[in-house]
Amino acid sequence: MPTVDAEAGLVVECARTGWCGSVVGWQKGPDGWAVILEDRHGARRPFALGPSFLVDGRLVDLRRPQPSVAATPARSASGSIAVGVSRARVARESRIWVEGRHDAELVETVWGHDLRVEGVVVEELGGVDVLPQRLRDFRPADGRRVGVLVDHWIPGSKEHRIATDVMREWTPHVLVVGHPFVDIWQAIKPASAGIESWPTVPVGTSWKAGVCAALGWGDSAGAAWQALRSRVSDYTDLEPDLLGRVEELIDFVSAPP
Repeated sequence: MPTVDAEAGLVVECARTGWCGSVVGWQKGPDGWAVILEDRHGARRPFALGPSFLVDGRLVDLRRPQPSVAATPARSASGSIAVGVSRARVARESRIWVEGRHDAELVETVWGHDLRVEGVVVEELGGVDVLPQRLRDFRPADGRRVGVLVDHWIPGSKEHRIATDVMREWTPHVLVVGHPFVDIWQAIKPASAGIESWPTVPVGTSWKAGVCAALGWGDSAGAAWQALRSRVSDYTDLEPDLLGRVEELIDFVSAPP
């Protein structure tokens, strides 16, 4: 049986399900890599690699192609094209604010290269409640923008109302976006974290403490976080709902005045 590299754009058919589509990406799971196929209607599905695909009517063993060092530009952990240190910028006046230290460290792990190239500094906010005063102290303006990333973004919540009010007051210099996860830990894919799924923590229990107890990670959330963070190597380890929001903030604060 011939082995075929699943290059982007290659049209293949899953012999088991009959799904036919072109190769548009990859997804890392607990059992290895899966190829993502997009059909002619734009629908996408992941399929485990192996000898179960048809290409031009032939049964083939589909595999993930190895990148060519000579032909493929180096990529940063965020998936962007890595550039030399000579392209790094002096820090802009604009800032990205995140709620806590773990948020800042995860952003640095994946987007650190991009942030240095763009000259963007990430700072801890410490909670959405302090956002109005922090903005009054910072005084956003042209060339001095603020992008804010909020955990557990729920329309109608107190945090959502605060964000709406400050964006109305400071338009167009402030952008607040949020992700749906209770905590930034949950934005790491379970497979990358080495677990089947993130546990449900009872209301009234500290989420991190509840997770550590449920998963047997010990009593130190700090130690658990360091072990968890070490399992994140690039953007493929994170949920798309976080990826899109961080990219949006970087684009916002690095845009020309």
